[in-house]
Amino acid sequence: MIERKKASILIILIFFSSLISSYGLFSIIYRVQEPSATISYQPTVSISESFNEEMEKNLPKTEPCPLTGAYYSKIRRQQWEKRRPLGVMIENHTEARPQSGLSTADIVFEAVAEGGITRFLAIFYCQDASYVGPIRSARIYFIKLLQGFGHYPLYVHVGGANTPGPADALGELKKLGWSNYNSLNQFAIPFPYFWRDYERLPGRAVEHTMYSSTEKLWQYSREKRGLADVDKDGLRWNESFKEWQFKDENPPAQRGVIEKIEFGFWESSFNDYGVVWNYDRERNVYLRVNGGQLQLDKNNNKQISAKNVVVVFAKESPANDGYPGGHLVYDLVGKGETIVFQNGKVIQGTWLKENDSALIRFFDEKNREISFVRGNTWIEILPIGNRVTY
Repeated sequence: MIERKKASILIILIFFSSLISSYGLFSIIYRVQEPSATISYQPTVSISESFNEEMEKNLPKTEPCPLTGAYYSKIRRQQWEKRRPLGVMIENHTEARPQSGLSTADIVFEAVAEGGITRFLAIFYCQDASYVGPIRSARIYFIKLLQGFGHYPLYVHVGGANTPGPADALGELKKLGWSNYNSLNQFAIPFPYFWRDYERLPGRAVEHTMYSSTEKLWQYSREKRGLADVDKDGLRWNESFKEWQFKDENPPAQRGVIEKIEFGFWESSFNDYGVVWNYDRERNVYLRVNGGQLQLDKNNNKQISAKNVVVVFAKESPANDGYPGGHLVYDLVGKGETIVFQNGKVIQGTWLKENDSALIRFFDEKNREISFVRGNTWIEILPIGNRVTY
């Protein structure tokens, strides 16, 4: 009888011991799998990011950003001088809104990616974004625009157009020597540098959920690719970079009265992708409305604003490469007409991009280079013949 009791107790102990071991193993497996499979990733806020948001307010602003002319503190300058411009492909599909990071980009280019749906090339250098996206695929005309921002600017994308023909973005990256160097293609870079935000998934396709952070991307380029402010040969990114010209904003009494700028990209998609920039004369900024809705940044819930709004008219052509969605090409090397809005006023003129690696520049009707008001700039690329009302 006693032996049976001992045997029963032993069996019970073995059962509970196995249960505890199994639970521990399950917990370990679950924790390992969880970040990439089931939940969104929240990057740790770095000292530099918290400094940018909180401590900057109380420090003297004496250092002009090379991309915007805006003044920041000396400590902020020490940050940006250790890195190089970072161009991120951010989509503008209706399911991608509200996007994250657009409000802190130094420069944003917008053009149609396909089917009347626009996409953004958001360029970061002097500012950060702890969350940036949704990130989508490369397009060849954004590559050509980014080429103007110095030696090996970083290009962040998820794959890209790769059909043989004039719109072959991945082929262009390979030809330039950017692939696996300054091209930060998510297909080749693991978590935690890119991640899916599954909290955004309900009601959205999974393709609209890829995110990163500028800190993570600069970290990866520095530690894995050897690209900080200099490249593997010791050449600085801005060795031959000639920045735009900048000026202080007009005082309130000298600001114009153009209150609204309105345009569309494709007539068939105007309702979802038509743009209005409303001028706030007191703050001297333009506030963006997209598809009839205020365009907000999910990071801070602020409406997207710009100090300068530039319209570039360029020849838009179908690539005719057999891609079902219809790849496009824009002629962005050469010159064409432009409209520049700043200080509540308008300047008619021309844009010029002398070659693939040249920065696009803007000139007034007397062929004088236009100076931008210190602050961020949005550049809208429209097909030749599109109407802009103001």
